[in-house]
Amino acid sequence: MMRAGVVGWPVSHSLSPLIHGAWIHGAGVNATYDLLPAETGAAFDTLVAHASDGLIQGFNVTAPWKLRALASADEATPTARRAGSANLLTFRQGRILADSTDGVGVLSALKSQAPHLSLPDARVTVLGAGGAARAATAALIDAGARVGVINRSADRARDLADALDVDLQGTDGIGDADLVLNALPVDPGLDVAVLKPEAVVMDMTYRPLHPPLLSAARRRGLTTVDGLAMLIGQARPSFAAIYGVEPPDVDVRALCLAALETAQ
Repeated sequence: MMRAGVVGWPVSHSLSPLIHGAWIHGAGVNATYDLLPAETGAAFDTLVAHASDGLIQGFNVTAPWKLRALASADEATPTARRAGSANLLTFRQGRILADSTDGVGVLSALKSQAPHLSLPDARVTVLGAGGAARAATAALIDAGARVGVINRSADRARDLADALDVDLQGTDGIGDADLVLNALPVDPGLDVAVLKPEAVVMDMTYRPLHPPLLSAARRRGLTTVDGLAMLIGQARPSFAAIYGVEPPDVDVRALCLAALETAQ
């Protein structure tokens, strides 16, 4: 039996086991996908060591361990190196491979929920400078967008800007953005009234599915993109990498929406 899971802290809220479990069942794969809580760096390192011993085939990595995941790998994909973080570790013959599928998730979510948005030459403001923000920024740049970054920690924002050659942006420039992407784990407190009518607003949060930023944007009539679409988008290549088969045609979004509704 192949074993995998999602590592992070806290991780009990994650919908990843529901998504991967549905695909495992649909594909008829002899496998499991579990919650793997790691409260400390030492706990994360222990999980990596067990996986390296052949006990786990791979795991997704969520906050706060995406940077540590990249550092733990024997090799990394160009995408992960460019993003400076990894949300996917796979284990093969005693070696650890790091990858980042967060950027794929962002582009997939935008394609499904904001299909009118043309990313080449689009002006994008990314709020945040963590692992997911770095991955999103790299993917958006590769798609042709012009990205600016805003973060509460100037040092982290500068590190991201220097690594990916993007601009540090002030809040006064948000009004020109074609896309505002919140990669912070909290509400950014953005006044959506400053955004132009055709702006798209995305929030990586999916608990709640409609966080304050997206709720305010919807009330103003703006196009919104939710974090659940990103979660599912990044899960698809992760599933294929871990289990060696493509995800089957299962409506995992409907399953997730039902789970979120039940949890309210």
